[in-house]
Amino acid sequence: MRKARDAPVDHMGAEKCFDTQASPKVGRYQILISLMLSSQTKDQITAAAMEKLRKHGLTVEGILNTDDDELGKLIYPVGFWKTKVKYIKQTTAILQRDFGGDIPDTVAGLVSLPGVGPKMAHLAMTIAWKQVSGIGVDTHVHRISNRLGWMRAETKTPEDTRRALEKWLPRELWSEINWLLVGFGQQVCLPVGPQCSLCLAQHCCPSAFRVSPNKRPKSGSPRASKPSSQGRGGAGSPSPPASSHRVKVEPSSSPDPAATPRKRTKASTQKSHRVPKGDCPGRPGQR
Repeated sequence: MRKARDAPVDHMGAEKCFDTQASPKVGRYQILISLMLSSQTKDQITAAAMEKLRKHGLTVEGILNTDDDELGKLIYPVGFWKTKVKYIKQTTAILQRDFGGDIPDTVAGLVSLPGVGPKMAHLAMTIAWKQVSGIGVDTHVHRISNRLGWMRAETKTPEDTRRALEKWLPRELWSEINWLLVGFGQQVCLPVGPQCSLCLAQHCCPSAFRVSPNKRPKSGSPRASKPSSQGRGGAGSPSPPASSHRVKVEPSSSPDPAATPRKRTKASTQKSHRVPKGDCPGRPGQR
């Protein structure tokens, strides 16, 4: 599903937004700035802002000589652009004062900068310094990892997800999982209306064809059974309304509910459509 590498992240991600002809120091600075801009922002908007910044002069000296109003116009409409103007100016001043105009070469040094979190730090280490320090977990990686059930228990934050993934994912795959899942999340496993009908993992994904993909339905519920061909809709479309609503149990017609108690369907009598975890290609087993 990611073989074509045609998602926005593949052409406009942080590793594609810096000037490859610039000096290594300037290139690393531009990578850090692109990561700071990318937070809560689509890759297309980040790439456009980076292009304007490069034309303006995206160097430590160039940004320090740019007033806040002009910098704001250059990066608008990235998410939280006013806050990012402040962080970029503060971080750039620190880089000039404490790091000789370069970016820190450790995760601890990077996260000490205003506006730089763990995800940005690990990605900066991988892209700018060619050192794999950890997995860069953004909202896509966090969401998809939980939908696939890759953790023993559902994680609440990207940092929790990073720590959980790093416990079992081979280190040699840490640098790949970010761009793989980000692109997958941009094209197929969308935050709202995931395209399960297009997903090759639909038969072994525990969250396939569910209205609330992050919440697993109770065993024996109507949603736990295999979706029919009608429930999957056309290609590229989410489940139609008929399969997305909860099935309501009509109240008993008996005047005395106690006389005719409802029978609960046992989970053991329901046939599951899920493929055993061990048979799903690319899916980790219980750890």
